[in-house]
Amino acid sequence: MTQLNLHRLSIFMTVVESGGFSAAAQKLYMSQPSVSNHVRNLEQSLQTTLIDRSGPRIRPTAEGEVLVEYARRVFLLTEEAVAAIREVSGVQSGRLEVGGTTTVGTYLLPRLLARFRDRHRNIECDIVVGNNGQIVKRLLDGELGLAIVAGQPGAPQLKTETVLDERLLLVAAPGHALTRRPDGTPRGPLTPTDLAGERFLLREPGSQTRDLQEAALIGWDLDDMAKADMWGPETIKQSVAAGLGISLISEHAIDSEVREGRLVVLEIEPALRSRPVVVAYRRDRLLSPAERAFLGLVRGLRTWPALDGGQRAVA
Repeated sequence: MTQLNLHRLSIFMTVVESGGFSAAAQKLYMSQPSVSNHVRNLEQSLQTTLIDRSGPRIRPTAEGEVLVEYARRVFLLTEEAVAAIREVSGVQSGRLEVGGTTTVGTYLLPRLLARFRDRHRNIECDIVVGNNGQIVKRLLDGELGLAIVAGQPGAPQLKTETVLDERLLLVAAPGHALTRRPDGTPRGPLTPTDLAGERFLLREPGSQTRDLQEAALIGWDLDDMAKADMWGPETIKQSVAAGLGISLISEHAIDSEVREGRLVVLEIEPALRSRPVVVAYRRDRLLSPAERAFLGLVRGLRTWPALDGGQRAVA
């Protein structure tokens, strides 16, 4: 019977993920010959070649790709086994890693994890932030157990629970022509026609906000207007404030800028529908005690946690 050594399997995975034997050796605090020897022994035990070493950069062979996918599942199961044992023994310490899409991970998760830490002082908390595509991939690959994302991920392997909702608001710089009539009086609600000729700032591809921004432009019959790509909500906010264009941004990302007068919200009719904010996890994954405790906290949310009060200025 072929022996699949978990230690060698872990080293093989590190080589693949690091892109080379030298980088893996540094990460594992091992010598490069030792790393190479472990991978070679794994190949011998499986009687196949797992790493293509012919090019300037190593890559897994077809057999290696198959092993990578199974290895991820193996290590996910080992993590679940440890979580199950800790649950039985009632361990109340450990580490919680939660993922979040860019807006959620920046403006919601820090506040939620602060609440969680108040209740569970012995659990360390990490936040992983990325756009929708990146976070969903980490969930599917087993790199994350839980994530809170804006919008509904389409992957059938994931279970989702809606916990909150949020709106995208149209924003501009103070003094923008759209905020006043020619006579200087404040404008009422805008129509999509009023936006013709403006420059629209879009989130990066892969962002759920980007999908909603593009859908809004199509719905407003403005998909041919001038556009520019920006990475992340902070870049868009700074660019809008600098007068580079207008944009749709999460209502929760602009509170301080609106209160301080650096951005202005433009009312538009018809208004955009809100989008759900959901907690997502794999259907086949056993959540750790810390992950389940955090899930319980999230399920108890009724409103988006705020750091302080304040009114939103609307043009």
